[in-house]
Amino acid sequence: MSVCCDILLCGDFVHITALINYLKGEIPIMNLSQMTKEELASFKSENEKLYNDFRSQGLCLNMSRGNPCSEQLALSLDMLKAFDDGNFMSECGNDVRNYGVPDGIPEAKKLFSEMIGVNTDEIIIFGNSSLNAMFFAVQCAFNKGILGSKPWSEYDKVKFLCPVPGYDRHFKVTQFFGVEMINIPMTPTGPDMDMIEELVKNDETVKGIWCVPQYSNPDGICYSDETVKRFAALKPAAKDFRIFWDNAYCIHHLTDSPKYILNILDEAKKVGNENIVYVFGSTSKVTFPGAGVAVMGGSKENIDELKKYLGISIISHDKMNQLRHVKFFGTFKNMQEHMKKHMSIIAPKFNLVCDKLEKELAPLGIGQWTTPKGGYFISFNAPNGCAKRIVSLCSEAGVTLTGAGATFPYGIDPDDKNIRLAPTYPPIEDLSKAMDLFVICVKIAAAEKLLAE
Repeated sequence: MSVCCDILLCGDFVHITALINYLKGEIPIMNLSQMTKEELASFKSENEKLYNDFRSQGLCLNMSRGNPCSEQLALSLDMLKAFDDGNFMSECGNDVRNYGVPDGIPEAKKLFSEMIGVNTDEIIIFGNSSLNAMFFAVQCAFNKGILGSKPWSEYDKVKFLCPVPGYDRHFKVTQFFGVEMINIPMTPTGPDMDMIEELVKNDETVKGIWCVPQYSNPDGICYSDETVKRFAALKPAAKDFRIFWDNAYCIHHLTDSPKYILNILDEAKKVGNENIVYVFGSTSKVTFPGAGVAVMGGSKENIDELKKYLGISIISHDKMNQLRHVKFFGTFKNMQEHMKKHMSIIAPKFNLVCDKLEKELAPLGIGQWTTPKGGYFISFNAPNGCAKRIVSLCSEAGVTLTGAGATFPYGIDPDDKNIRLAPTYPPIEDLSKAMDLFVICVKIAAAEKLLAE
């Protein structure tokens, strides 16, 4: 299911490009499912020899998380010189080295409100982690309730909707609070909205949903206009239902013709439903993951309530870092230009991964994958029942992948097929080696499965 731009033919899952190459006489198509037992055994043996060669190399390569590489981190080093001018004053008159302004300095609000699409009075500036902002919002809902509603802790059970495959750290937040998580299948236009609308309309214990709406983690799907509008117009039984709209990759494009999504807060305002959504973002993969700026936006009513709770838990976040970012970028347009430098570094890595999968696996019909136009991941679906085996084989040969099952609540992929590939961190030479090993492991696992059937 190459979601964004490639097409798979149903049945044998023959990739259209592979078919074209076959017709041009460039590569043969031999679908594994059409092989005899003897052919499968020989195929497996050949790939096991290649696998053992890799094991003997003593590799130690890591593709487990979506970390920026050192070249990306170097793009923002000049930010560390931001205070060489000796000016530490915010435009509000606050010395950013001192206490105060818990919800963020005004110039940071202006810069980052443009990034996530809210007004300057609809945003809170946090520290370096948007995940911390999400945890804070869930914690407040449990302890204090939302806009006068009963605290979630007073319910016998609270439920959250979880589009799958999805972001493992989202699921760990709700699991920490004992929330029951319900899988929602992803489609090429976003989560299954028919299922969502049905689940929320009669059950007031369904309190929220996790969303990565632009270049979803890990599929790279961009929610369609219809999907965004249906989210904005949701009428849940729970008045305190909230969409956790984690727009982490809103400026992380991989092509010069990027995908864009509608502004959900604007759409919600049009239908008088602006309180339904919390919007999150950060510069974790824009500047420094360990020293970025995270933000949370929403209706003024939502934000004003959360600001009261924030003022109890913290006197201020790192305002020096907020001003450092403002001095470095100046404008949101400059931030967008900065992201083109990131694209020039990581787009070749994504292309390499997709090319390897295309060349080695598409003709065999033993995998499906996405070719995203942005974000940080490629979602690979192995034959059912093979993901754990593939990840284990890779690990034993020195390549660490995200754990099989991580993209589902509780770490349980019911089909044991999804693997999240993270191409950004390794040098491209190491990435090439890792992918050579990966496709061998996929071939071995697929052959084992067919031989066992």
